[in-house]
Amino acid sequence: VPMNRKTNAAVKNMYVHFINVGQGDSVYIKAPNGEDILIDGGNNSQGDDVVAYLKKQKVDDIEIMIATHPDADHIGGLDTVLAAFRVEQVYAPKVSHTSQTYKDFLNAVKREKLKIKTAQKGVSLGIKGVSAVFVGPVKSYSISDINDWSAVLKLTYGKRSFLFTGDAETKAETDMIASKQNLKADVLKVGHHGAKTSTSAAFLNVVKPTYAVISVGKGNSYGHPTADVLNRLKSY
Repeated sequence: VPMNRKTNAAVKNMYVHFINVGQGDSVYIKAPNGEDILIDGGNNSQGDDVVAYLKKQKVDDIEIMIATHPDADHIGGLDTVLAAFRVEQVYAPKVSHTSQTYKDFLNAVKREKLKIKTAQKGVSLGIKGVSAVFVGPVKSYSISDINDWSAVLKLTYGKRSFLFTGDAETKAETDMIASKQNLKADVLKVGHHGAKTSTSAAFLNVVKPTYAVISVGKGNSYGHPTADVLNRLKSY
């Protein structure tokens, strides 16, 4: 009996790459139907490394770029990526910064004739066969709480889910919990490189991750990841 095409189709995989950018963040996602998504691009000095990594993965263009928040160790390399690849959409939270790195990012977006779309709770990326929705930021914060503005993406494909938290700290975590969204995820990209001001017990209690990924520079001066966070993770 010939099987119908649907059951015969090969199962497509989704791949999530946590790129080594030292003390910073950069995540590349290959969606099951081929879309390329980049979340952050490390520091200025890491832009070329991120581009080289993406080229090695045979990336031709980037459907979605997400700048989680204006910190240099997250957006620094994105102007280099924008210059190297055709990027279709750019998402970032609605908070600006006066830093040169942030201006470089904005100018690079302008050069590509793109308009930044707002990353905030409830915005969906519309990727085929995948649920990709921002669960944060839930509200506006002060400019001094720049980390709490972080775009937090929840990605679900089949039974597997990921939560990418940028540098979101306890205040943002509390607001996400209060907003009654489903934050549960198998894999948690730990907030703010394992700083103790993120990854609260309350947050872990709703995310209930099986795996935690900490993007961090070896021997960094911040003492990341902190013992507090590692202990909190251990209890899960």
